[in-house]
Amino acid sequence: MLIKETAKSAWRSLASNRLRTLLTMLGMIIGTAAVVAVLGIGEGARSSVEGRIRSLGANLLMVRPGSASASGVRSGTVKTLTEGDAEALKGLAGVAAVAPERSGSAQLRYMASNLNASVTGITPAYLEVRSLSVASGVSFSDLDEQQRARVVVLGANVARQLYPGASPLGTRLQINGNAFRVVGVLTEKGSGMGSPDDGVFVPMSTHRSVLFGQDHLSTISLQLASEDRSEVVIAQLDQLLRLRHRLRADQASDFEVRSQAEMLATMGQITGTFTMLLGSVAAVSLIVGGIGIMNIMLVSVRERTREIGVRMAVGARRGDILRQFLVEAVVVSLAGGVAGVGLGYGAAVLLSRFGEWATIVPPYAVGLALGVSILIGITFGVGPARRASRLDPVEALRFE
Repeated sequence: MLIKETAKSAWRSLASNRLRTLLTMLGMIIGTAAVVAVLGIGEGARSSVEGRIRSLGANLLMVRPGSASASGVRSGTVKTLTEGDAEALKGLAGVAAVAPERSGSAQLRYMASNLNASVTGITPAYLEVRSLSVASGVSFSDLDEQQRARVVVLGANVARQLYPGASPLGTRLQINGNAFRVVGVLTEKGSGMGSPDDGVFVPMSTHRSVLFGQDHLSTISLQLASEDRSEVVIAQLDQLLRLRHRLRADQASDFEVRSQAEMLATMGQITGTFTMLLGSVAAVSLIVGGIGIMNIMLVSVRERTREIGVRMAVGARRGDILRQFLVEAVVVSLAGGVAGVGLGYGAAVLLSRFGEWATIVPPYAVGLALGVSILIGITFGVGPARRASRLDPVEALRFE
């Protein structure tokens, strides 16, 4: 029998019992839909995390204090980063801007509202380096920094909690008992680790002299002129700070450098691992669907034993019988895979539209789902097909 005739014959056999064919396909439909939907959710999560990291600043490097080492044992945070370090880093080739910062926790109070929040001392360059903008009001100026002005810019969430339904601009906000004038509110960035929406920002000089009295820096952020020069700048930065901190060659650095590329790679690995884990769990239902196909095909072989005997009697070879039943298994599996892809894609779109989770169904997910469907059809269809092809023609004709 020709391949075309085999496919037609297989399709007629499946169409003659539509309900059983549909029930056989159901396992494949559910399994494929689950895989496509899970991969879409995972890809959406990866894209969302990447977008949020990039929104923290373009071509960003962050230098933080490291950990002290005493007798080979790492201990607490070293407070060695200074404003002098930040000034020195401005002279590195490839660095577009430098933004030092100090951090601390303080109690905020406005009328009857109280809130504990992170208060960060920054310079005017901070907003540019971290790609932040002011939604209402203004930011700090160099004059505010020089005069140690008691002015404050609020994150979007802090503003909502302290001033529900009202504008905070021009009001007097108590920070650890000191009165500050609210001059601006930042544009909302979205929740997440280190989100500026939950922060409070004051001039760096004010942070030191009025609130916390600390001279050391908590972070130095650097905006690179080009992301391609990241490795070169990191090497120069490491050499410069080790020289300034008078560290010997056998001493570990008392600072850490984190690049945006490293954060993106790390988060990509984490989200990729979870996506593969969830996809593997969802793929178990594909195996269940394959077992269902094999079971139904075995039943079909038994029911059509006499038909197989007749085909062999009129000249059909064992290879023709094997091919026919194998094609039937593949058709059922592939049809279920196509329907499952459509169902999974629809579920991902609905989740993105009506839920709060972005989903992106990558093209490879569709190809993977259809490829696995065909593979399962072949794998679980070989056994019943071989059984059908090995039937004895005489015994098959006498089968009732």
